[in-house]
Amino acid sequence: MHCPCRGKLKLLLASLSFVVLLTWLYLLAGNLENGRSLLLSPCVVESTEARLMERDVLESRVREVEEENRQIRLQLSQSQSLAAQPAEGNYGNQQWVASADTGPEDVENTAEERANHSECARSPTAEKCELIHVACVCAGHNASRDVVTLVKSILFHRRNPLHFHFITDTVANQILSTLFQSWMVPSVQVSFYDADELKSEVSWIPNKHYSGIYGLMKLTLTKALPSDLSKAIVLDTDITFATDIAELWAIFKKFTEKQVIGLVENQSDWYLGNLWKNHKPWPALGRGFNTGVILLYLERLRRIGWEQMWRLTAEKELMSMLSTSLADQDIFNAFIKQNPVLVHQLPCFWNVQLSDHTRSEQCYTEVSDLKVIHWNSPKKLRVKNKHVEFFRNLYLTFLEYDGNLLRRELFGCPSQASSESTKLQNALEELDEDDQCYDFRRERIMVHRVHLYFLQYEYTSTEDDTDITLVAQLSMDRLQMLEAICKHWEGPISLALYMSDAEAQQFLRYAQASEVLKNRKNVGYHIVYKEGQFYPVNLVRNVALRNAKTPYVFLTDIDFLPMYGLYDYLRKSIIQLDMANTKKALVVPAFETLRYRLSFPKSKAELLSMLDMGTLYTFRYHVWTKGHAPTNYAKWRTATTPYKVEWEADFEPYVVVRRDCPEYDQRFVGFGWNKVSHIMELDAQEYDLIVLPNAFMIHMPHAPSFDISKFRSSPSYRYCLTTLKDEFHQDLSRKYGSAALKYLTAQRNI
Repeated sequence: MHCPCRGKLKLLLASLSFVVLLTWLYLLAGNLENGRSLLLSPCVVESTEARLMERDVLESRVREVEEENRQIRLQLSQSQSLAAQPAEGNYGNQQWVASADTGPEDVENTAEERANHSECARSPTAEKCELIHVACVCAGHNASRDVVTLVKSILFHRRNPLHFHFITDTVANQILSTLFQSWMVPSVQVSFYDADELKSEVSWIPNKHYSGIYGLMKLTLTKALPSDLSKAIVLDTDITFATDIAELWAIFKKFTEKQVIGLVENQSDWYLGNLWKNHKPWPALGRGFNTGVILLYLERLRRIGWEQMWRLTAEKELMSMLSTSLADQDIFNAFIKQNPVLVHQLPCFWNVQLSDHTRSEQCYTEVSDLKVIHWNSPKKLRVKNKHVEFFRNLYLTFLEYDGNLLRRELFGCPSQASSESTKLQNALEELDEDDQCYDFRRERIMVHRVHLYFLQYEYTSTEDDTDITLVAQLSMDRLQMLEAICKHWEGPISLALYMSDAEAQQFLRYAQASEVLKNRKNVGYHIVYKEGQFYPVNLVRNVALRNAKTPYVFLTDIDFLPMYGLYDYLRKSIIQLDMANTKKALVVPAFETLRYRLSFPKSKAELLSMLDMGTLYTFRYHVWTKGHAPTNYAKWRTATTPYKVEWEADFEPYVVVRRDCPEYDQRFVGFGWNKVSHIMELDAQEYDLIVLPNAFMIHMPHAPSFDISKFRSSPSYRYCLTTLKDEFHQDLSRKYGSAALKYLTAQRNI
């Protein structure tokens, strides 16, 4: 007998089976569309396949896979777009260029790109501990500042040892060599190559680009870099990395035997020649290529005769083009047009070009897609882009990032420590951590990062060799004194600024916004980056002193305003007192005011009048008389000629000396004895202390420093300062013999 219930049950089971079958077909189609098979997923263990046969597990798995597919589609939207629309995604160049997506290794490349967007663990992008070579052309003060941000972004993400190769002018060489020597980043090597020696290679090429002759020097890298260097990543200074540079380095393995250069396609319409009427760019394939990021297979380039090939290309095109508009990029593109088989096209996320009117937005859909950001517009951070705020914040993150945090070891990658690093480590090991003054002693040997000439600096020496530089140090809380000092002193200035990375950028913005500071090119600003708990005042002073360019220096503090005309007066005094042939320290008498607003005296007579009225005082007469009492202010009031004074205990005047004077003793940090010890050593070296009768400087009021507060409140601080004084006396006696015993005697009599 036919049972209607049994028929309904069969129909129900058939319907359910059909629904399950449709679900599986949907999942398989969705996964195969993205290049993955559910049954063969590398992220699913084999035992799962059996368990999926049960209905409750199947339902759970369906929900998981649907969510998984949604995430994968989101991440692979760019790859799908490229696969579905090759003419748009690769800008129509597949027919003529071997790229990372369309070369002979097409199957392998496609699999790797999918893996880059998979939720599975990525395979290693480069051999562990493989040395990665990075080359960069850098010239001038501004480029030296920019390249530091590039280096920070690379160091932040890197997992491999690095070797930076810098082609530099004299300015950049001094700045970057000092910076890296004081930075002491483990597993980082740095080499410098003189750009002046390469100028003759490219100086014959007329170039309209703002980068000038240095914008052509990437053409010479096969000659400039060591002959045994087989490959290098070449970068512009306006690049920011958002990933490990080892991923880019690994692409060298994907080059065919003929490919010698890896580039990202240009993302603007420049080489299409349609930007304006009669626009005639250099020849290029399609949109051409951007040379902000280059993979150079140097060994192969040398083998095919690169130097001769690019020269012949440039000579041929210059006959009609007359000059380059985009520097080396024009010549690279003309060369590639003639030899397309030699180029390996990189995915565009390896050079997201943020100039106006580019197609850079097609290179990414999510933050995870970003690899390299290129600020290749002259507008830099002010460029027009829908996501420029995000890119700007990413750039500013590295701009203000504390570079001290990048001094991290690469575990598992042995590297040979530099001589400076070894010396520092040995000195630290000799210290006794149980010593009450351990922190003070550690500060003395600490190596601070130093960025010389943070802003543009120009100086031309005088013919009479009497020029003099004002030397001082400051921190962020004294920044407001800079404009006033520049108005009072027209001569060269060397300033060392103790700041964090973020504060250095605040200072940069302040200086660029100030009309007074912008117009002064003879002021050298040297950043000493913050580290440790004390203010290393004498170390900072020494940085400013070492980088004075003139034969003589005026050693002062940032809180003092020199009298108007002091610069010229001191130069005349240098001649009159024959300082070139004698050991003299010219004392500039110091005064102070307690008023924040002061009508600055224009002469000695006016100053004496203000002194009598109580508007001005001799410096520190009410708190530290001994510091300047030997100047003999009573005699100075009526003096018309220079007079000699004798050294006395705790004397700390502000003096003019030859630049080769002894440096400040760096054991004294924070407050106390930092200038006293220096004057003591000048006296030990038999400098005559000569007071100038018509010179003066005035100290402006300010809030007490943090270090003086620590000195006043901490018995331990005062104990350690006394200990350091005693040790300084002993060192002075060993250095100068019995003549230095008077300092120890004088100190005991206080």
